[in-house]
Amino acid sequence: MSETKADATPRQDLNKFISAIPYARFLNINVDQKGNEITTVMTFEHKLIGNPVLPALHGGAIGAFLEMTAIIQLAFETGITAVPKPIGITIDYLRSGKPLDTYGRARITKQGRRVATVLVEAWQEDRTKPIATAHGHFLLKAADEAGG
Repeated sequence: MSETKADATPRQDLNKFISAIPYARFLNINVDQKGNEITTVMTFEHKLIGNPVLPALHGGAIGAFLEMTAIIQLAFETGITAVPKPIGITIDYLRSGKPLDTYGRARITKQGRRVATVLVEAWQEDRTKPIATAHGHFLLKAADEAGG
């Protein structure tokens, strides 16, 4: 059986990749890997509340979590070491995020040599009831371009 690119990227490398992104550390994002499938987790902290009356997660925290989930999925599947740059991202906020842990999964729908398209979904208690989705395009840098 041949090794895929996803198999070649161990979990500790993903966590190292995440720790190099300051905003991902601020959001307390971690990766839960089961075989060749990953789920990102944004552990709830009170600093993520945007509306204390409801209370509800800040939309910016949810949007950043969706973007980070897409970036982490790209790193997982492609083995890239340079953080992809978002070209454009559309976020649909479907329901209020509760003061709970938030989970995310992404799927690369198209990947070229320089650009990848990713669909992302975030949920809390029930995966069939997402709180937000995203559709993004990301610029991938080749290994020889990663420094600049």
